[in-house]
Amino acid sequence: MTESRKKTVLLIGGGGVGAIAALNLETGGLAEVTVVLRSNFKAVNESGYQIESCDHGVVKNWKPTHVVNSVPDITKEGNEPYDYIVLTTKNIPDIPPSIQDLIAPALPPSNTHTTIVLIQNGLNIEKSLLKSHSNTPILSGVSLIGSAEFEPGVVVQDDTDRLLIGAFSNPNLPSTQQTSLAENFVKIYSAGGKTVCTYSSDVLYDRWRKLVYNACLNPICAITGLDTGRIRLADGGIEGLVRPAMKEIVTAAKEVAGVELAGDVVDTMIEMDPLEIYLAPSMLADVRKGNFIEFENLLGEPLREGKKAGVAMPTVEVLYNICKAIQWRTKDAKGRVKIPPKRGAVAK
Repeated sequence: MTESRKKTVLLIGGGGVGAIAALNLETGGLAEVTVVLRSNFKAVNESGYQIESCDHGVVKNWKPTHVVNSVPDITKEGNEPYDYIVLTTKNIPDIPPSIQDLIAPALPPSNTHTTIVLIQNGLNIEKSLLKSHSNTPILSGVSLIGSAEFEPGVVVQDDTDRLLIGAFSNPNLPSTQQTSLAENFVKIYSAGGKTVCTYSSDVLYDRWRKLVYNACLNPICAITGLDTGRIRLADGGIEGLVRPAMKEIVTAAKEVAGVELAGDVVDTMIEMDPLEIYLAPSMLADVRKGNFIEFENLLGEPLREGKKAGVAMPTVEVLYNICKAIQWRTKDAKGRVKIPPKRGAVAK
C-alpha cells in the first residue's frame, strides 16, 4: 500500500448533492468512488449522469468508478474496507432504516480503518454512530450548494459547491488523528479545483449557523407551501414566522453550545437566496413530491437541546409539531399507519 494509491470511497445517496460530491472526488484523481443508488440506479447505470453544473459545466454520460444498487457487504464479498463512507442521503431517524442499519454491510462495529463523512443536515446526527461504532472517526460535512436531480440521473447545479469539513469529537480517538483525517478528506475533495472545500475546527458553529436557515425558513416554506421568495413577499411571513423562529435558534446556540453567531445572521439567512429565483427549499420540495421530510434533526434536536437549557422556543415548537403532523400524513398516504375504517352514514 503506497501513498499514491487512490482512496476508496463508498458514497451513499447519489441525488443532486451526492452526484456532485462524487464528481468532485473523482475529478481530482485521488479517489475511486462507488456510488449506491436506488430510484435512479437504472438510469445512471445504463447512461451515466447528465449534469449541468455551474462548477463543472455540461457533463454528459458521466459515471463514477462503480455504480451499485445496494450497500456492498464487504465480509461476504471479500472486499477490503473502504477508506471513507460518505453519506449524502436525507437523515430521517423516524423512518427506517437507521444510518447504522444502512451502512452495516460495509462497516462492522469493530471497524478501525474506515472514516465516516456525514454530509447531512441537522444537530446530533453523529450521536447514534458514536454509540454503535465507538472507534470509528466521524467527520461533519456542512454543504452549501444548489443542486437538484430533476429526473433520474439528470442533475442541475445552479449554485457553487461550498463544503465545510471538520471532525465530530470522538473521545476514544486522538484529536490529532481526527483532525488529520478531516484535512486529508478536504485535500481529496478539493484536488480537482472545481469546488470550495475547507477544513473547519468548529463543527458546532457551522451546524448551529446553518440551523438558523434549516430549522426556520426550510420548514416554514414547507408548511405554507411558499418558496423562499414568496415567503418574503407574504403578509406576516418574515416578521410573524421566520424572524421569531430564527431568533430562538440563535439564542439556543448560545445557551446550549456557547456558540455566538454574528449579529446579522438572521438577516443574512433570510436574504441568502435571491428573492427572484423563488427557491423551493428541500422540505418544500419533499412535501410537493409526497416524500418524508427531514425534521427531527433540523427541528426536534435543537428544540430538545434548547428546552433542556431553559430556552423558550415557542415558534420552533409549533413548527416542530406541525412537521410531525405532516410526516404522519405522509406515513398515512404510504400505508405505514393503521387507522380505523371510515364509517358509513348512519340513517336516523
